[in-house]
Amino acid sequence: VNNNQSNMKICSLLPSGTEILFALGLGDQIIGITDLCDYPEETIYKRIVCRSKIDVNKLSSKQVDEAMHKILESGESPYELDSEWLSANSPDVILTQDLCYFCEIDSTTVHKHVHGFPDMPEIVTLNPKSLNEIFDSIIQVGAACSRSTKAMNLVDDLRQRLQNIRDHLSGNIKFPKVFSLEGINPLVIGGHWIPDLLQKGGGDQKLYPPGSPARRLEWQEIVNYAPEKLFIDLCSSNLERHQREIPWLFDQPGWWDIPAVKSGEVYLIDHVYFSRPGPRIVTGLEIIAELTHP
Repeated sequence: VNNNQSNMKICSLLPSGTEILFALGLGDQIIGITDLCDYPEETIYKRIVCRSKIDVNKLSSKQVDEAMHKILESGESPYELDSEWLSANSPDVILTQDLCYFCEIDSTTVHKHVHGFPDMPEIVTLNPKSLNEIFDSIIQVGAACSRSTKAMNLVDDLRQRLQNIRDHLSGNIKFPKVFSLEGINPLVIGGHWIPDLLQKGGGDQKLYPPGSPARRLEWQEIVNYAPEKLFIDLCSSNLERHQREIPWLFDQPGWWDIPAVKSGEVYLIDHVYFSRPGPRIVTGLEIIAELTHP
């Protein structure tokens, strides 16, 4: 592996990894990304080396779920990795993940593809389950890509923004009951760092502890929980698809009786601030804090 800071070749197989690399000033050293990597704008000039076999923007959540299960049942990966190109271009570092084989290609699949490469890349697997672990993963990327000082400075800045929120929420403030939906039909509650964001953003969210994996839930669980603020941030879905899927909720029994619905406290939020564990996660936290305590 080449650890020379000025000419490393890096592949990022997850959007959050790509965002971290650009935030660390490593954009010019990225030689490959995935079709889901769309931030910052400079990603449009990068080669796509990994593609999803399912177009999540054209299908409904239900159709995506069905297509995904069909692929997994066949024993295939839902993602196509251009291993021939990777072998020919010899990246020094490949960023991947193991948290969710639905959302992005996983490290086991990546290891299989690169096994036997003439020059073996360093595979860095990012698996944060909380806000602190997201900060740790930024440090991890910095260490692997010779940008440790820059990574530590970035994390210091992000922690300061977190502290600003803590200061804003100090004192005798009532924390309203909040809930976050990552999927509609099937219903999915956001896991890992999402409960952490809800709590640190000034919400009362005892239903699901930070660090727990995302899971499916029954509609009645939401009605019974009776949230005062409801955030809808559908994973891997743009706002256009949000708007197509929302009407399903209107038809569910008890929707109009949920306190958040009655008081007009239902918010559609772009998933990029929640589902990507990189620097913009703190922007997501600031959005939650602002909506929870305007």
